[in-house]
Amino acid sequence: MQSVPAIELIAHRIVWSLVLLVGILGGQRKIADLRAGFNSGRVFGFNLASSVLLAVNWTVYVWAVNTGHILEASLGYFLTPLGNVALGYLILHERLRRAQWIAIACAAVGVGLLLFGVGHFPWIALSLAGTWSSYSLLKKKSTLGPLVGLTVEALILSPVAASLLIWWQHTGEGALGRVDAWHHILVLSVGVVTAIPLLLFAYGAQRIRLATLGLLQYLAPTVQFLIGLLIYHETFAAAQLRAYGLIWCGLAIYSADAFWSQRHRLLPRALDLTRR
Repeated sequence: MQSVPAIELIAHRIVWSLVLLVGILGGQRKIADLRAGFNSGRVFGFNLASSVLLAVNWTVYVWAVNTGHILEASLGYFLTPLGNVALGYLILHERLRRAQWIAIACAAVGVGLLLFGVGHFPWIALSLAGTWSSYSLLKKKSTLGPLVGLTVEALILSPVAASLLIWWQHTGEGALGRVDAWHHILVLSVGVVTAIPLLLFAYGAQRIRLATLGLLQYLAPTVQFLIGLLIYHETFAAAQLRAYGLIWCGLAIYSADAFWSQRHRLLPRALDLTRR
């Protein structure tokens, strides 16, 4: 959908996601639950901040993909788990284990190599990692459920998104009515493509082990990386390989540490159940 500007695609994502989410809430007869997102200034402020972060993340990602920066976009999501750890330390004052410090250091050196070795500031990757890590932090503090929370965020963003779409249609610059039938289907389907994975992730996060969830989160950027490298043949020089290698090394250390820590927490419970 390169013929449709990134900002317009995001506006469509917001509007059609809202239509789908309200439909799901209506089917569950839980529309009244949306009031919880606007009950107080503090709650609304959290949802406003998370909705803005989500919109910025979506916009940067769509722009990056449509302008030939898929590899750097994938790097942003490789960095996200380490960004979560760093924010946990800085904002929530969580204690970091030695392996987590080593993982963050490897990633920092890798980003430094991209900056000084390749001469390129990876702003796309850092923007994606920063916005998604910050969004995750706010969602951790949210009192709303996954479905209600995402719907409230779409509600907050929808007035601006709908106004932009109406204006673009008025000026003849909008995609609807201008592109072919196939692109109409793609544009109108972005709500489903957006909302369903986010909801499945939110529900899955409450039902599977944290270590498993952490490993699963690497699937998306891995597939993105392979698409950029093998299908779109984006440039990937030796200097980039060294930088990415350090970041991947940090991720491997982080994953091994998370798996080991989770195993040690669950082992006493398993032994206790066995004795019973």
